[in-house]
Amino acid sequence: MLFHAQSSRIIRDFDRLCKDRAGNFGIIIALLIPLLIVVAGGVVDIVHAMGQKGRFQDQLDAAMLAAVHETATQKQLETATSYIREIADSDLSPPELLEAGMSLVVVKNADGSLTGTLRMPHPTAFLKIVHMDNIPISVSSTAIKTGGGGAGAGCIYALGNKSQAVLINSGAKVDAKQCEVHVHSTASPAFIMNAGSTIDTAKFCVKGTSYIQNGGTLSNLQVGCSVTNDPYAGKIAEPAVPAACTTQGALSGTTFSLNPGVHCDSTFNGNPTVTFKPGLHIIKGRMILNSGSTVIADGVTFYYPDVNSEIRANGALKFTASAPTTGAYAGVLMFEKTSDAANNANKQQYVFNGSLGETLTGIIHLPNRDATYNSTTNQTSKISLVVNTLIMNSANWKISPYDGPGPAGSGGAGVVRLVN
Repeated sequence: MLFHAQSSRIIRDFDRLCKDRAGNFGIIIALLIPLLIVVAGGVVDIVHAMGQKGRFQDQLDAAMLAAVHETATQKQLETATSYIREIADSDLSPPELLEAGMSLVVVKNADGSLTGTLRMPHPTAFLKIVHMDNIPISVSSTAIKTGGGGAGAGCIYALGNKSQAVLINSGAKVDAKQCEVHVHSTASPAFIMNAGSTIDTAKFCVKGTSYIQNGGTLSNLQVGCSVTNDPYAGKIAEPAVPAACTTQGALSGTTFSLNPGVHCDSTFNGNPTVTFKPGLHIIKGRMILNSGSTVIADGVTFYYPDVNSEIRANGALKFTASAPTTGAYAGVLMFEKTSDAANNANKQQYVFNGSLGETLTGIIHLPNRDATYNSTTNQTSKISLVVNTLIMNSANWKISPYDGPGPAGSGGAGVVRLVN
């Protein structure tokens, strides 16, 4: 009996202890719930703030690239502010932006570069519980303008005044944050952009106001814009074309080294490596490079004496080419005859088929060509491209403005770039 009584007492004491601890645990959980909500919600707020910071950085980069073109301090600030307004309510004026907590400071540095610092609070959703109404965000960007033979920030000029002067199809991707695109068309529509494409530029300037955007992402579009004219018109000397051909017909082999001269209707069979030696190479008729070819052309200028002449690659091409840095064709990578009115009136398609990679440096002046970039044309280049019209199909470009030497009179505008 004594043992039974003691056992019963022990069980009752243990049960009471468990109930006390359960009660204490419940109190602890109740106290921790608000803290857990704040922690989890705070992570969400911080992730959103970091996403906004990236957006602010991209917009500030574009703002400084635009502002550094200006010389007056007040105009620099006004230009930068006009870009920054796009990340807030587009109806806000600069004083209202300041009232919202945004501050933009633009400072001109000793080397002529321009640094902008943007601060703007990001409103919180969960951290308000602990009286943290916003997360401060700060980004900075520096841009500089330098001289050169290029056409300022212009990377692409589509001169044709016709419907769909620029057609951007699904899969096209252009990373050109320092570049301007100038579309001269005033037709309806001046350009079309389809879903699944991304075009990131400092300015996408369209002379007309009618366009179709079926989706995709297009940064810094300006319609009714004052486009820049062809910066190289009449400034590149056209050579006399010798009657004799340096290269002609179908060629077989694994490696070729071509001297400057005239290459007439040439075809390279197989998938060879073709090296163009430095100098002027005149392409007369069509030069065909079969799939899998590799082209090396450093210090080279390609010239087309008529609109039916071209270099045609049949896909899977590796192409590395740079313009000469000195001489009569300094800065000119590729150009065509434009002094013949009949030639100018006979615009022709120029097809760039898919490549494994292209690195191009220099001026490409083909104002009589309707350029089409097919398949996955991968390009990392520093160029100034002038064409009549442009179609992009699944192209993947990373380009920046050409800023080297160029034809006399074409480099007065200088080029702008971000300073890392």
